[in-house]
Amino acid sequence: MEPPVHDLPALFKQLGLPDDPVSIDQFVAVHSPLKPELELADAFFWTPSQSAFLREEKRKDADWAEVVDELDVLLRKGRGV
Repeated sequence: MEPPVHDLPALFKQLGLPDDPVSIDQFVAVHSPLKPELELADAFFWTPSQSAFLREEKRKDADWAEVVDELDVLLRKGRGV
């Protein structure tokens, strides 16, 4: 199995968010858990452009899709900060 093209810090950077491990952990802690019925891109804390990026990457099953899924899982269960 090939490693993902992008990792979580790269996704945070792409979204214009702090991408260091502490900031990522804090983001997950503050914004989780997401309700099961809520689509990741529909969460209240995204800007319109962030939401559009997340939605489009999932729709296209693009290079970012795997790490977007990883973020989705983290926000649903928390990262254990």
